[in-house]
Amino acid sequence: MLLLGIDIGTSSIKASIVDAATQKVVASAQYPDEESPIIAVHPGWAEQSPDMWWEHTQKAIEMCHSTAKYSPADIAAIGIAYQMHGLVLVDKHQNVLRNSIIWCDSRAVEIGDEAFEAIGPEHCLSHLLNSPGNFTASKLAWVKKNEPEIYAQIDKFMLPGDFISMKLTGEITTSIASLSEGVFFDFKNNRLSKDIIDYFGFDESLFPEIKPVFSEHGGLRVAIAQKLQLKPGIPVTYKAGDQPNNALSLNVLNPGEVAATAGTSGVIYGVSDQLAYDPQSRVNTFAHVNYTEEQRRLGILLCINGTGSLNRWAKNAFGSTLNYLQMNNEASTAPIGSDGLFVLPFGNGAERMLNNKQIGAHFHNIDLNLHTRAHLLRAVQEGIAFSFRYGLDIMRSNGMNPTVIRAGKNNLFLSELFTESFVNITGVPVELYKNDGSAGAALGAGIGAKIFASPAEAFEFMHPVQLVEPTHRDLEWPYQEWKILLERQLAG
Repeated sequence: MLLLGIDIGTSSIKASIVDAATQKVVASAQYPDEESPIIAVHPGWAEQSPDMWWEHTQKAIEMCHSTAKYSPADIAAIGIAYQMHGLVLVDKHQNVLRNSIIWCDSRAVEIGDEAFEAIGPEHCLSHLLNSPGNFTASKLAWVKKNEPEIYAQIDKFMLPGDFISMKLTGEITTSIASLSEGVFFDFKNNRLSKDIIDYFGFDESLFPEIKPVFSEHGGLRVAIAQKLQLKPGIPVTYKAGDQPNNALSLNVLNPGEVAATAGTSGVIYGVSDQLAYDPQSRVNTFAHVNYTEEQRRLGILLCINGTGSLNRWAKNAFGSTLNYLQMNNEASTAPIGSDGLFVLPFGNGAERMLNNKQIGAHFHNIDLNLHTRAHLLRAVQEGIAFSFRYGLDIMRSNGMNPTVIRAGKNNLFLSELFTESFVNITGVPVELYKNDGSAGAALGAGIGAKIFASPAEAFEFMHPVQLVEPTHRDLEWPYQEWKILLERQLAG
């Protein structure tokens, strides 16, 4: 029996076919090869076309089929992972009304901050576990305020994964986990937030039907099944944001377990059974994929927007003739600490862990007689590792103290330099796994379809491929200097 997983990323769409019996990937494909564009009409804005996601999703599935390694008729369930916090709007005919306002768009920061003060900081944090900040609810409020003619046509709003599920099934559903990441959910009262709905003046008819993450969200439409060579009626049985899904794919489901990723953005994600929140909402708490009212499982999420995005920018700017492996090797020739060259990696929108400030990316202390391209490339990776340490210290101050962090051996964790920098500056060992968001979504589909008797059964063959432990503290002094530069920048 086969499972199809789809990962709706910012850069591309990835699809994987997983054999439920062995939990191994049979085929996978990514589309397009080049990174998908982000539309920035104004500084701080970031949009993408949902119809582009749907077109690319179909291409990725067709590419998997083209490997001829399996029969599409054997696919029994579909799971979807997606970029978090985006806003998708459709009319009563399920037509997209505007581009999606995606996760790194900063236009709604002020609207969210005003809501935070009006509703009351303590009330917001104790009920929503977050400030409305720059999340989906505030983005919907921005449309209501600035594009009333579009708002008037809305039948339903969705997050990106809900939209792809709608295109597959014709049904529009969501989950408590999705609503919590949009800051629409009241955890104390275990219901949609009346505070958010009343303050922003939202009509509850705009909300999709709420279902558990692991449940049937609709069956594949006949026309779509024919186009994609799949059986009609195959259910979508799992939908989750990319970071909760990354945690699932690493079997991070229980209190105290922690996952990390360093892709376009960087994330540390820990599971708790407490309704915990950061007093400044610099790290965020959402319902995890296995959250229920009876057994609370919360995901404590630190997000850094400018991680892989900065590394990609550095490659384009300084190492366009290099591949990433060559770039990592060259960076490793520079000394630890990059001879005093420091990089603040915050050039991809408002940073939640910096109180939603947009300070931009900065290079400090460039010595034209000393620093080489190798120094620049190393300083980028060290600066990203330092930002993880800064955020992890915030998580520690709120009671999250990981003894080991699980991560996929991909993206920046493919870099030995970055991985060692991360481990040595945080002081926490990292277990690296062969994991993938789309494969994780496929396994989630198997859990939702009850093909696996339990989540544990879905990961019985998963083992780490590498353990990286701290070996020295040589980065502590450079980190403290970096931190001083950051705090000066924050102070203006």
